[in-house]
Amino acid sequence: MKHLNPTSGFQLVYRTPTGFDDLVLVSDGEAVTGVFFEGSKDADRVVAARPADAPARTAPLFRDLSAWLDAYFSGRDPGPPPPWRTPGLSPFALRVQRAMLGIPWGETRAYGDIAAEIARERGVPRVSAQAVGQAVGSNPLCLLVPCHRVVGTGGRLVGYGGGLANKAALLRLESRDRTPRTPDAETRVRRLRGTAGLC
Repeated sequence: MKHLNPTSGFQLVYRTPTGFDDLVLVSDGEAVTGVFFEGSKDADRVVAARPADAPARTAPLFRDLSAWLDAYFSGRDPGPPPPWRTPGLSPFALRVQRAMLGIPWGETRAYGDIAAEIARERGVPRVSAQAVGQAVGSNPLCLLVPCHRVVGTGGRLVGYGGGLANKAALLRLESRDRTPRTPDAETRVRRLRGTAGLC
């Protein structure tokens, strides 16, 4: 399967509330293919690519994503995001992505816990937490696939491409809302299967 380069497509800058860096949103015209914090290495690469002006068909997608982000930054679980895709990921990265999608709003999981879960599924003694970290780091859809909810041992904040200050602020924002989570993980997993086809 050909890897979709999230830098090729159309982009929009989403202005976040105070306390967060703004977000660069990327679409291939049919689905969201990238959400990056400005100033991150990935966002800088996207901006350097200077994609063409967004065609009219992307306007509803960016509008829906902006509304989803407005709800998120208001401090409540926004439910399932607009259509997105991450083709080109390895089966292992897709499995880690599925684990991230299963982390409820306002909660966290350690890299090592995800590694242990995958090892149990595979019937092997051990899966490297570092390999999980690399898969988490390959996520081009921050917030939509909640890589910020993956933490180090003992809840330490480590390894976030969007910057640790943004990661800490996102977790603080989510911890304010303790209402039940709206989207169920299985809905997100079905969407992942439908768009990437490798789960």
